Amino acid sequence: MTRDDLAVIVAEKINLNKNEAKQVVDAILRSIREGLVRDRRLEIRGLGVFEVRARAPRQGRIISTGEKVSIPAHKMPVFVPGKILKRLVNT
Repeated sequence: MTRDDLAVIVAEKINLNKNEAKQVVDAILRSIREGLVRDRRLEIRGLGVFEVRARAPRQGRIISTGEKVSIPAHKMPVFVPGKILKRLVNT
């Protein structure tokens, strides 16, 4: 599903035109991004938790050449689904 597909669904569910729904979807996604940058954790009950986790430095390998490379420490956004979402996906 794309952002445009999501906007169409939102438009149908809450009786907005597509451009208004697209603005709503964009505002929500922008708020999630800003929340992760600022607070590092965002919990949406019934959906799950978005958070930023630190990854330690490690050794990697270039598959085509076999050459070892050093991968520096970095932060990675992750999503952990909640119980309700897990149950819905698995039914």
